[in-house]
Amino acid sequence: MTEKYMFGRPFETDAVVVDVPEAQGALPYGSVSVTDGFCFTYRMGEDDIVYGLGEANRGINKRGFCYVSDCTDEPNHLEDLRSLYGAHNFLVVAGRETFGLFFDYPAAMTFDVGFTRTELLQVTCRRADLALFVLTGESPYDIVRQFRALIGRSYLAPKFAFGFGQSRWGYAAQEEVRGVAEQHRRHHVPLDMIYLDIDYMQDYKDFTISEKGFPDFSALVEEMKQQHVHLVPIIDAGVKVEKGYDVYEEGVENGYFCVRGDGSPFVGVVWPGETHFPDVLNPDARAWFGRNYRRLTEQGIEGFWNDMNEPAIFYTPEGIADAKEELSRFLAREIRGESLWGLKDRLAGLANRPEDYRSFFHRVNGQMVCHEDVHNLYGCYMTRAASEALEEIAPGKRFLLFSRSSYIGMHRYAGIWTGDNKSWWSHLLLNLKMLPSLNMCGFLYVGADLGGFGADTSRDLLLRWLALGVFTPLMRNHSAVGTREQEFYRFERVEDFRHVIGVRYRLLPYLYSEYMKAALGNDLYFKPLAFVYPEDEIAVHTEDQLMLGDEIMIAPVYTQNAIGRTVYLPEDMLFVKFLPDGEISRERLAPGLHFVRVAVNEVPLFIRSGRCIPLADIAESVDEIDTGSLQVLGFEGAEYLLYEDDGESTDCRLEGHCRIVR
Repeated sequence: MTEKYMFGRPFETDAVVVDVPEAQGALPYGSVSVTDGFCFTYRMGEDDIVYGLGEANRGINKRGFCYVSDCTDEPNHLEDLRSLYGAHNFLVVAGRETFGLFFDYPAAMTFDVGFTRTELLQVTCRRADLALFVLTGESPYDIVRQFRALIGRSYLAPKFAFGFGQSRWGYAAQEEVRGVAEQHRRHHVPLDMIYLDIDYMQDYKDFTISEKGFPDFSALVEEMKQQHVHLVPIIDAGVKVEKGYDVYEEGVENGYFCVRGDGSPFVGVVWPGETHFPDVLNPDARAWFGRNYRRLTEQGIEGFWNDMNEPAIFYTPEGIADAKEELSRFLAREIRGESLWGLKDRLAGLANRPEDYRSFFHRVNGQMVCHEDVHNLYGCYMTRAASEALEEIAPGKRFLLFSRSSYIGMHRYAGIWTGDNKSWWSHLLLNLKMLPSLNMCGFLYVGADLGGFGADTSRDLLLRWLALGVFTPLMRNHSAVGTREQEFYRFERVEDFRHVIGVRYRLLPYLYSEYMKAALGNDLYFKPLAFVYPEDEIAVHTEDQLMLGDEIMIAPVYTQNAIGRTVYLPEDMLFVKFLPDGEISRERLAPGLHFVRVAVNEVPLFIRSGRCIPLADIAESVDEIDTGSLQVLGFEGAEYLLYEDDGESTDCRLEGHCRIVR
């Protein structure tokens, strides 16, 4: 059951697709104060667990920390970081009372989950203008499924998007792209996508191609397709200020950019230099910006990733002026240690300043809306612009589309990747723990930069991370310019990478089937063990193992130099390892704790009692996977309901697309 409570004058975010009548009276759980902004307070039981919040730091159980929904371009994901790129204001309290809460509020919101006082859940924001949805049900899993139905069906990625993708910030010429494809095909390492970061653009201008690096882009796109490889370019939020650049001139002429209070276009500096931000909350501007994607689809492009759309701002002219004034005052007085640190903080604070977000506006339904009040919607609506335009460009066709910044509701248009992580073992574990929380908020097509984006990866870290990435819908190796090159062929014993990535393609019929069943059935692809084994105390508190679909459990190794790991089995399971010689190891294990050995070039999984999964032969691209000759891996006599479709059409349903595999 869902109840909606209205406070003030909420901004319509379109996050919820079901019409829920407004409830009257007191909340069934907790209390609300609107004396100074908005504050929801609930006294938690000692053993209560709190799930949700999507793309948030730390664990699956969010209790014991403070989180802030405030879409932020912050590449240093340290353990004390409170805001990441997404704003996903849904949580479930599970304990003596079990209920869900969705705070539909597009500005900064703080979730103090037993951080200030261990027994208190407090949710606060600056303005009391929001809709609060309260969900009750039989269990946390039941509440999550109700929420999934409330916010609408998740994005359906094309089947090729479940293949392996190689990326690096720095592929600046077509010869480099050809080299990546050639290395994969020569070593028989599967590949379906090569991603193009900002280097492919002309002077970092959206919807342009570097004349020097890619003199015949459409021919390159077609050449790669002949090798079953899709090129996937990046699109950034900022449009370069440059006379003669038609996207810029069209936006200025038609008033499609965000403005200052005096009506002049807002200027922020990002990769191209001075930029304007498309006013994607304005339907006309949103449609205009989306139509520009046609410039690339006409050259054969079938996938995009949207970036820098929090929106990220390196600095503004006003910020620089303030910093210069501060520097002048600093130089005019005696230099002291504390003033030096203050100046350093001032310079570091030029990026993404709250003052800058407060200084520009959107035009929505004839009204000027301060960006600060709708900040968390920007990346969502930029990606909505792309999705709606792609549907017009090629009706009924699925495109690959994912974004860095997001709000609940964007899950209907695209997936997300978890941004600029680091080549740290702790981020491999964080990647694992974030997956079910993202699924709870509707984001099924998710993944991280495998091996880590920033810093220098190591061979064992990359292999271990790939072994997790085998199971994530988005499987992409991506790294930053200036870091160690981390394509598989930069390391010794490439056969290990061929094997681990190859396992993804053997499992792909199962993974794609589970994804589509979850999306079409408002279900989860990844679940915490607690959702499947709610009466098992150890399972409820296990956070480094996940359930995938109804058949398997994954428990990746995430520790440097480890020879294996300890796992907890809530029931009889078949311990399966894909071995580097192509063989598959099987061992039936009883419930309880086990130490399992897993070499760095092996991929482990666990099949639940009485279940099985389909397994394909080795292939080097999704197009080459033969689903007509599937094997079955699992318990004797088990059968599996396989979902199959053309992998391209948006007209999808479970009926008529499933068959039994046994």
